[in-house]
Amino acid sequence: QVQLVESGGGLVQAGGSLRLSCAASGSIFRIDAMGWYRQAPGKQRELVATITSGGSTNYADSVKGRFTISRDNAKDTVYLQMNSLKPEDTAVYYCNAKGSRGPRRYDNWGQGTQVTVSS
Repeated sequence: QVQLVESGGGLVQAGGSLRLSCAASGSIFRIDAMGWYRQAPGKQRELVATITSGGSTNYADSVKGRFTISRDNAKDTVYLQMNSLKPEDTAVYYCNAKGSRGPRRYDNWGQGTQVTVSS
C-alpha cells in the first residue's frame, strides 16, 4: 500500500525541542491525511496531531500551543515540531497515513520512533 519511515526521535531534557519527520513512498492510493499518534507503556495509542492534504489541522488538547504539524504534499512528508517538551510526552511516536482509491479506504502505519523527555 504505502511505506512510512519516521525519524527525529531521541532523548531531551524537559523544556527542550525535537522535530520529527515522516516520509511516505510507494503509495497506490491518494493520501488524504497524515498524522502522528503516540503510545506510552501500559497506555492505549492516542492521537497527537493530524493534517489533511488541504492543510486543515487537528491537535490533542495536551499538545496545543506546544506542537506544530506541517506537511510537504509534493514529497508526501509530514513534520511534527515539538517545543516545551514535558516528561508526559515520553512515548513511541507513530506516523499514520489515510487515503483512498475509488471506494477503497487505506490506513497505514510506520514503525515508530522513541521520544524520551527527562526531568
